[in-house]
Parts: sequence; C-alpha cells; structure tokens
Amino acid sequence: MASLAKNKADPALRAAREETAARLREIRRHSESLAEPLLPEDMVVQSMPDASPVKWHLAHTSWFFETFLLTPFLAGYRAFDPAYAYLFNSYYEAAGPRYPRPARGLITRPGVEEIASYRAQISAAMEKLIANAGAESWPEISNLIELGLNHEQQHQELILMDIKHLFAQNPLKPAYRARHDSKAPRKARALDWISLKGGLAEIGHDGAGFAFDNEGPRHKIWLEPFRISSRLATNGEYLAFIEDGGYRRAEFWLSDGWATVQAQAWQAPLYWEKGDGWSVFTLSGVQKLDPFAPVVHVSHYEADAFARWAGRRLPAEAEWETAAALGLLEQAVDEAWQWTASAYGPYPGFRPAAGAIGEYNGKFMSGQMVLRGGSFATPPGHARATYRNFFPPASRWCFGGIRLAEDG
Repeated sequence: MASLAKNKADPALRAAREETAARLREIRRHSESLAEPLLPEDMVVQSMPDASPVKWHLAHTSWFFETFLLTPFLAGYRAFDPAYAYLFNSYYEAAGPRYPRPARGLITRPGVEEIASYRAQISAAMEKLIANAGAESWPEISNLIELGLNHEQQHQELILMDIKHLFAQNPLKPAYRARHDSKAPRKARALDWISLKGGLAEIGHDGAGFAFDNEGPRHKIWLEPFRISSRLATNGEYLAFIEDGGYRRAEFWLSDGWATVQAQAWQAPLYWEKGDGWSVFTLSGVQKLDPFAPVVHVSHYEADAFARWAGRRLPAEAEWETAAALGLLEQAVDEAWQWTASAYGPYPGFRPAAGAIGEYNGKFMSGQMVLRGGSFATPPGHARATYRNFFPPASRWCFGGIRLAEDG
C-alpha cells in the first residue's frame, strides 16, 4: 500500500507510467491494424521457412510480454494458456522448448479469434502492471517494456515482409492494400558523392534513450577517406546491370553468391517479372516498374555484385553510420534498408545480458551481414543512425536496397 501511495504521489513517476501505457496502446493497436486487411485464411499460412504467419507474429509479441514481464512481475497473473509457451517462443532457449520455426504454418489452432482474445488479455494485464508496479521495480520493468515495444515494432515490419511474400505466391497476386497515387510521380534524383576525410571516429549508441544491445558499446574506429552516394541505387540503374549480363557474369560475384545465382536461377530482384516490359509485385499488387524508385528486395550478394559492376563497393557500416549521424544521406531510413560490406559481429566490449533476454541479438553474430537505415515499412521513430539490422547474405524477402561507396 505504501508503494502504491508513493506511485500516485510522485508526479514524474505517474507521468512516466501514463506515457508508457499510451505507447503500449498505440503500438499494440498498430500491430492489429496491420492484420485488418487480411482474411483469417491469410493469417495462418507460412510461405517459406524464414517467414511466419501473421497470426503467429501477433501471438509471439504477446508471449514476449507474458514471459518476460507479466509472469515474473504481476502478482497473481495466470497464463492465458500454458501451451502457448511452446507454440509462440521464437528462439529463446533459456525460456524453454519451442515449436519448430519451419512448421509454424501448421499451427491452425488456436484460431485467429482466440489469438485476438490472448492479445486483449495481455494488453489489459500490461496496463495493470504499468499502473501498479512498485517504484523500486519500475526502472527494471520500464526498461523491459521498452524492449518489448521495440520488439513488437520489429515484428510489424516482419508482418509486411511476410504477407508480401505470401501474396506473391498466390497466382491471383492479391493486393494487401490499395495503391495511393496522391503522390506526384517520382523523378530522377541527382546522384551526388559525399566525401568524408576519415580519421578517428566513434560509432555505436551513446546510452541516451533506447537502443538494442548490439548497438553498443560506443567505441572508436579508424576510417580511411571515403565517398558515399547521396541516395539509393534505383530500379533503372539496376536494370542496366541486368541488361549488361550482370546475372551471367561471374566476375562480379562473390563465390557463394555466384553459386546461389546458379542454384536459384536468379535473373532479377525478388518480385520482378518480365513480360511486355518489367513489372514488380508490391503490397498494392503488380505494378509497372518505376525506374526512379529505389531497387529493393535484393540480397547482399546482388548488392555487392551491382556495386562491383558499377566500379564501386558497398559501404562499411561504420562509414554509413558516420555519414548518417552527420545528416548527409538522403533516403536513409524511409525507403529501403541498405546492405553494408560488414559482417554482423560484436562491438569491442559487447556482453549479452544474463538469461533469455541476452539471446535477443548476440547469439546471431555469425553468418549474417549488416544492413543500416530503415525502410518504408519501418515504424516511424523506430530507426536511428546506430541501428544494426542483419540478415543472411542470400536473403531477398527483407526490404533490402543498395547505397554505394568508394575509397576517397
């Protein structure tokens, strides 16, 4: 009772709780709004092992709050269904066994309506936790809530990635949402080269505000002089690479990339289709290829090959962050993630947190390449200059694009 009275008496603490509760409502509601254009049938299908059904995303993000916040911190909380701990755990070994990722599309039950009820219980219980947590435990709880909200925002982008891949497999090529033609048609954007003199730089998050653990510690790094393109590579520029035999010329490709091109018979970016001219499948259905739009849905291998063909290279992630932090880059966070030349690994001094939360990023620091920036599907306010996204180099279903660099 004394703790509750203190909670109510402390204006700063009360304001923090209200702000947190409002963010929880906004972000949770946005996840649900992404599912509104879908039929129940759309929400249970898995189009490939790396993708997940929309229903699973909605359940998993609720499981995260239930597992790491409600169960340990909310007195008297009872799990919605104990079986969900197995069905909707993604990869947290310390949290217990989990259902195999490639088979998530086989989880036809629980149904969509039951998952909606699950989300409602979790959201209501989270509001209760936010309102009643003791002042002593609030710092730990609020940090975990912020992680959970950012985690849910990551899954919001994954929902769009996965539903786009699913709809692309449908012979009807359905649109997820109507196309908005209110914007003026794209025009050619000048390609400028931004010169940076290099030298001793600092990268990584400085500790002010939220960041994922893999964004730190902030540390010094030496950069040689370099130049980086002001904007992203376009469909038209990538089409020139294709027409110059880019997918048939081994000299542009890393060895694994060339082997992948041969094995997968790649001839263009994912979702491109050639008929009477080129078209591309989008979240608004099949559209005529826009030559001035940024190329997207290329793998790291394709981005690297294009850069070699263009006589340039991909930027190192430290180069990208240095330029972005100075505000020098167009299309930094609102069009497509940008592949870098950097393998995903730990920064000097990185230590994962103890327990299951420590598995969030650190355990994936092998066999992945870093992307920087953000895409049109990244929730507003979620991206920052230090953000480190990562995918295997052959991945094409993520919203990955290309920014070029060269030695200065």
